[in-house]
Amino acid sequence: MNFVIRIVIASTVILINQINVPISLATTPRQAYNPIALPIGREIKDNLTKSDFPTGSGGFARDYIINLRAGDQIVIDLKSDSFDTIVTLIGAKGVIIGENDDAAEGTTNSMLFERITKAGNYIVRVRNFGSEPVEGAFTLKLTRLRPE
Repeated sequence: MNFVIRIVIASTVILINQINVPISLATTPRQAYNPIALPIGREIKDNLTKSDFPTGSGGFARDYIINLRAGDQIVIDLKSDSFDTIVTLIGAKGVIIGENDDAAEGTTNSMLFERITKAGNYIVRVRNFGSEPVEGAFTLKLTRLRPE
């Protein structure tokens, strides 16, 4: 009798054509999630690459971490000549606080204004619009606005 057993473990498919076959599951080490520290008020220049983490919708994203205070009013400015930008501010437990695709009509750059209600660490996510993986240079700046 000829049969095939199909086993799926952690997205690895193993096909066994007969019984008593030794199985070795080699795993590739996963890169640790380490968001990059984002300075307040200083523009940084960086690159979105295919080595950044996948978004699950075909593209890639790069994360930055910043500590904000309750009552902070901030603006996040993301610019690129290489791709259509999207900036996302993510709070505790992965809750999306705000997101912006196009800052103004006729541009593919992003600008996000937010008022922070709870002190803590936040993630600023840089990614491209669309499902195609895109690489390219960008500039990112988070500015704390002064209340009038």
